[in-house]
Amino acid sequence: MEPQTIIGLATALGVGLLIGAERERAQTGSASQAAGVRTFALTALLGAAAALIDSPVLLIGFALLLGAHSALAYFRTAARDPGLTSEVALMLTYLLGVYALNDPAIAAALGLTVTILLASRGWLHEFVRQRLSTQELHDALLLGAAALVVLPLLPDRTIDPWQVLNPRTIWKYAVLLMLVNSLGYVALRALGSQRGLPLAGLAAGFVSSSATHGSMGSLARAKPQLMSGAVAGAALSSVATVLQLALIVALIDAGLLRFMAAPLLAAFLCTAAYGALFLRRALHDSPQNAIGQGRAFNPRMAIGFALLMSAVMLLTALAQHYFGVSGVFAGVALSGLADAHSAAATAANMHGRDGLPAAAARTAILLAFSTNAITKAVLAFWYGGRGFGLRLLPGLIAMVAAAWLAAYYF
Repeated sequence: MEPQTIIGLATALGVGLLIGAERERAQTGSASQAAGVRTFALTALLGAAAALIDSPVLLIGFALLLGAHSALAYFRTAARDPGLTSEVALMLTYLLGVYALNDPAIAAALGLTVTILLASRGWLHEFVRQRLSTQELHDALLLGAAALVVLPLLPDRTIDPWQVLNPRTIWKYAVLLMLVNSLGYVALRALGSQRGLPLAGLAAGFVSSSATHGSMGSLARAKPQLMSGAVAGAALSSVATVLQLALIVALIDAGLLRFMAAPLLAAFLCTAAYGALFLRRALHDSPQNAIGQGRAFNPRMAIGFALLMSAVMLLTALAQHYFGVSGVFAGVALSGLADAHSAAATAANMHGRDGLPAAAARTAILLAFSTNAITKAVLAFWYGGRGFGLRLLPGLIAMVAAAWLAAYYF
């Protein structure tokens, strides 16, 4: 017998035992028990054996017999227990047994996921029925529709003469801000503003630091008592920007990273220290309890952010078209207004592919880093107001200045 076959059979048995053990414990003392740990294990092995024989007739026939058994078990116990969880789990176990012969790793991962989902019954029911508000459910559905329905349907091509405005890319900015806002909201509800907002800001920075500045600003304007936590979250999102820049440069041209090490390290230390300062204030000033229910995000703000970023890209293209801004430094700096990472990738590629000197590539990346900080400052003032913007501005200036000074001296 081939080793792959042995692994597949062992995986099917393991998946069946895992799901069956959970079902056995969940149904202990219940008259509605349709199948126990042995039945689930045998069902998974049945699927694996059917796949091993490689007969479509057997595969379909066993599936139909199993479906008939599950239906009879359900009708026998429906009056006492109308749930279909065990019956569906049994059918799914059969399918995972079949799939284990083809891809044991995926089958094992799916089996573990199913078991976790089944074991989370009490927590999930409590969360949906008692903790999740109607508005939060609507926001979750709206985010899902925006990301999974609307986004794939939009055309993925530019619609303007300057080849800049792409409907799918524009909508991605809106989805991005909804996602960042949702992450911050979940952290607020779970951890409170003292730790939730700074952690959410740091995590969201890996998605989009610019969007995080807008999201934290809007939250600080709506709830001034969360100002310190929101500033800490926005400042710490720039830590993610620096780390991503280092990763991008290292992946594209590892040699260039030696020239970027000092500026990036200086920027990292500066923005991390500034974020830590406001984190300390948040731990002292912000409310200790988790925030109550509300809206996970504001759709109009998300659309406004998408339009604003599209306007920045369009103005960049117009400047290059009408004023001849075609130099490396100017082009990368203008691109940095919308996204520092893509601009840095452009400069790193030009160093490795086109022979752009390392010092020039470093200057171009720092220019993009600087103009991106301008975008963050504008978003901070735009969405958070004067108080929020003035609290973040010194940190952004210090971060950029530290990077340039390190580049000059080292």
